Amino acid sequence: MNFSVIFLLQIIVTILFCILATIFDVKKGIVPDLLTGNLLIFGFISNVLLAIFSSNIKYILASIISVVITYTITYLMWQLNIWGGGDVKLFTGIASVIPFGFNLEYLNIFPELSIYPFSFSVVINSVLVSFPFLVIFVIHLVVKNKVFRRNSDLLLNIFNFESLKYLVDSTLNKWISVKDIEDGAIVNEYYFNNEYICELINEIDGNLKVYKSDDEYFRYYFKSQSAGGITKEEMYLLKVMSAQGFISDQLSVKIAFPFTPAILLGLMIAIGYGDIMMIFTKNVILVI
Repeated sequence: MNFSVIFLLQIIVTILFCILATIFDVKKGIVPDLLTGNLLIFGFISNVLLAIFSSNIKYILASIISVVITYTITYLMWQLNIWGGGDVKLFTGIASVIPFGFNLEYLNIFPELSIYPFSFSVVINSVLVSFPFLVIFVIHLVVKNKVFRRNSDLLLNIFNFESLKYLVDSTLNKWISVKDIEDGAIVNEYYFNNEYICELINEIDGNLKVYKSDDEYFRYYFKSQSAGGITKEEMYLLKVMSAQGFISDQLSVKIAFPFTPAILLGLMIAIGYGDIMMIFTKNVILVI
């Protein structure tokens, strides 16, 4: 039996879900759990059908193994503040649908297959192509915030460490009212002395974490410990603490970089051409 139709359906659905995720991420700054959850379910169902029709359990086993490995690796990246939780779930959804490389001859798709799961090719491709998106994103924020107009000397000293630090701080962070803060926000350092705040935050045991401060005026500070941002419970806690005067009515948060456009492009490259690193390695070997 020819399973190319199911493979093609898996590809089309995965691309459509990634397009939707990109739209949500760019416009609203979030990737809905409902979207990534449905992609994950579709992946398992489609591979169960492949396993049944082919009488070969490898399809669903490969899907499960791919999900476990991909989620574990990308979750660690989330903990290191590299990606947001929505990106991790999207990678995991892709891993469930397309667990390994493929060839669809009638579509002229001959990807450069890698030795690891297909989702890893998507991850690697996404990271490699994300740099142009990041540059464009930063330039957009610099122009929007009129950074150089307010600081004309900055342009002349752009490669100075202090200038670069100021550029990052002024473009990738912003101050917002606590009453407007939403779950998923990545909170920057907030310094304080009240130990009761430590107790309130530690009781939740969420994404916010309290640290001891080296500042001579403040004993502690809290901040988001990963790119996943604060939980809904922490969001309400911050609003209550602000309303009761424990913290100020303004907090500094990071401006999240929408990574899903890079994931979409990384997926398209993986489908059409395969793993960029494998292609690069092959060309280097041919040159040598």
